[in-house]
Amino acid sequence: MWGVAKILIVDDQLGVRRLLFETFRGDQHEVEMAADGEEAVEMLKTFKPNLILMDMKMPGMNGIETLRQIRVLDRQVGVIMMTAYGDAQNMEQAKELGILHYLGKPFDLFELRERVRDILAEV
Repeated sequence: MWGVAKILIVDDQLGVRRLLFETFRGDQHEVEMAADGEEAVEMLKTFKPNLILMDMKMPGMNGIETLRQIRVLDRQVGVIMMTAYGDAQNMEQAKELGILHYLGKPFDLFELRERVRDILAEV
């Protein structure tokens, strides 16, 4: 049984943040939200998530820049990167920075929940 996990959702779109927040909260996880990379990095210092769901394209720091800063603070935390743009260069960089999964937008919520469940089962 995977139990309760701490999940951080990082997306500049409020609708996406709320949807994922409600979904994983409904699955009994502890969930926090960040609207951008800077907020996510700050939150990482106090929240200590088991898993981060992060958008690639955000104003200010994009997903790759945010991921770099996250890795300075925490080499272990699991990250799922979400993007509407299948940018091969960014995907390669994200893989080098140790993401667990790359998810295209719009995503299938059931598929995402299943993926999260699988990842948390391995943690």
